Amino acid sequence: MTGRLFDDLDVSRETMERLERYVALLKKWSPAINLVSKATLADAWRRHVLDSAQLLPLLPDRTERIVDLGSGAGFPGLVLGILSGERDMPFHVHLVESDRRKATFLREVVRETGASATVMVERAEKLTLTADVVTARAFTALDPLLAMAHPLIGAEGIALLHKGARYESELTAAMENWHMEIKQEKSRIDPASVILRISRLARRQDTP
Repeated sequence: MTGRLFDDLDVSRETMERLERYVALLKKWSPAINLVSKATLADAWRRHVLDSAQLLPLLPDRTERIVDLGSGAGFPGLVLGILSGERDMPFHVHLVESDRRKATFLREVVRETGASATVMVERAEKLTLTADVVTARAFTALDPLLAMAHPLIGAEGIALLHKGARYESELTAAMENWHMEIKQEKSRIDPASVILRISRLARRQDTP
C-alpha cells in the first residue's frame, strides 16, 4: 500500500503513517506554543505537509545534507526528513531553530517518526555547516536569507526557498547584492506562491 502525494510522488505506507503522526503531533502541540496559525491548522495536510513535500522532486540526485533555516514547526525540513527514505540515496536534514520550545517539539516529532533529521538550537547566522541544499519557508526576506545561505552552500550548492506573492519585489532587492541563477517553480498548493531554485550564488562585491 502506498500513498500518492502528487502525480509524480508515491510514498510507502510507512512514510504515510509517519506523516500522519507528524500532523497529529502538530495539532496537539500547536495551541500551546503557536506552531502554525489556527487558520491553517485545520488544513494542515495540504497547507503545510504537501506544500513542503513538493520540494522532494526538486532536490539534486546526489543530495546528502539539507539545512533547513528557521524550521519553526518543521516545514519544509522535517517533512523532507520523513520523506528521505523514499529516495534511492537518502539524505539528512539539519533543522535550525533558535526557539527552544519549538526545538523541543521538533525533537519529539523526530523521535516518534524516525525522521532523518537533527535539531540544532542555533541562530542561522552562526552556523558552520556545509550543505548541498538550503531550504526555508516563511522565515525572512530573500536578501538576508541569501546572506545566511551563502556560507552554507557556497557556489556549488543550491537553495530551495518558498516565497509568496511578493517574491518579485524581494528578488529585485536581492539582485542588488547577489549574482545568482534563478529558476521559478510554481507552487502546486498556492497559485500565488513560488519555489525559488537558486544556484551559483555569489556576492556582487566578490565578483569582477
